[in-house]
Amino acid sequence: MTRKQKRLAVIGGGMSFIVAAVLLVMFAFSNSVAYFYMPADLASNPVPPGTRIRLGGLVGEGSVIRGAGSTVRFAVTDASGDLVPVRFTGILPDLFREGQGVVTEGTFESGSDVFTADTVLAKHDEKYMPKDVADRLKQQGLWKEDEARK
Repeated sequence: MTRKQKRLAVIGGGMSFIVAAVLLVMFAFSNSVAYFYMPADLASNPVPPGTRIRLGGLVGEGSVIRGAGSTVRFAVTDASGDLVPVRFTGILPDLFREGQGVVTEGTFESGSDVFTADTVLAKHDEKYMPKDVADRLKQQGLWKEDEARK
C-alpha cells in the first residue's frame, strides 16, 4: 500500500465512524422528541394514541377536579373554544391554578380523548411558557405583560 492509499483508508475510516456516530445520535433523539401542541392544533390535526406530545395553554376555569389520592383532572384551553381534558397523577406545582398557563407532557389514551400527563409545568414566567404559546395568548388578549410580572 502506498502512502496515498493509507491516507485515503484512514480518512475513509474516520468519515464512516463520524457518519455512524451521527446516525446513532439522531436515532436516540428521535425516540425522545415530544412535539408541542395547543388545543386548537389538536382539533385540526389529531395525534394518534400513544404518541408523546407536549400540550400547552391555560387551565380552564372551573375545570380542576381533584380525585382520589393524587389524581387530578382538568382541561387545557387556548381560548379558541377548544378544551382538552387532562388526567394527571402526582403532585402538582405550587403555581398550578385555574386560568394560569400550563405545559403538560404525556400521551392520549387509546379510544379516548383524555390526555394522560406524566409531567405538569405551571407558568411562572416565560421560562415555562414556550414563546409561540405566549405569543398566541398575547394575540388573543389573554396575556398581558403587567400580569406576567406580578
